Amino acid sequence: MIHLGINVDHIATVRQARRTYEPDPVIAAALAEQGGADAITFHLREDRRHIQERDVEMLMRTVTVKTNFELACAPEVVAIACQWKPDCGLLVPESREEVTTEGGLNCTGDTSRIGEAITRLKDAGISVSLFIDPDVAQVEAAAALGADSVELHTGPYALAKGAKLDEELGRLAKAGDVAATAGMQLHAGHGLNYQNVRPVAALKNIHELNIGHSIVSRAVMVGMKDAVAEMRRILDLFV
Repeated sequence: MIHLGINVDHIATVRQARRTYEPDPVIAAALAEQGGADAITFHLREDRRHIQERDVEMLMRTVTVKTNFELACAPEVVAIACQWKPDCGLLVPESREEVTTEGGLNCTGDTSRIGEAITRLKDAGISVSLFIDPDVAQVEAAAALGADSVELHTGPYALAKGAKLDEELGRLAKAGDVAATAGMQLHAGHGLNYQNVRPVAALKNIHELNIGHSIVSRAVMVGMKDAVAEMRRILDLFV
């Protein structure tokens, strides 16, 4: 069964737009679990634009499924992750100018900083995943750095059309094969929605898909529990 991770960041985005206390990503996470989520993902950015440290604390105290703490390699945020000890630490690149994550980590050129973050997380007993582009060299570098899993960046696939769509899906498949051969668990995410998720879910060796914006958008219309349940039904076709 493909595991479904739900990213609750954009529940916090709505809250922070008014600097108030609602909607609460902690309540959203509980409803996501009721809808069939296998993991809850939350990204504590350096600029704190959505998830706050209070959210991390409450999520870590209340989530009963896998906790997936998304973070940059910044020492301050790594220290917070080590304090709360989530099941997984997902290392991602981060830029204050970006609207959302725009690409994968550079595992071939930023080895010192990434390696240091991996060591600190693993010393705290946290499994480490790296968010990378579906590039064979990046997958091989992630394995060399000691990552337990990789999350392939599906953003270019989600934006592709026509022949480019097949090309991007092929890149994901090839990178996934290399990851599996290297003994790493294979995850994917970014830009996935109810329409484009099926070809990615059908890829060999996919273990976990992490989806946020599309499900939160759907939840505005039908509620969080039903939005997650709808995606869960789609993924359950791929056993």
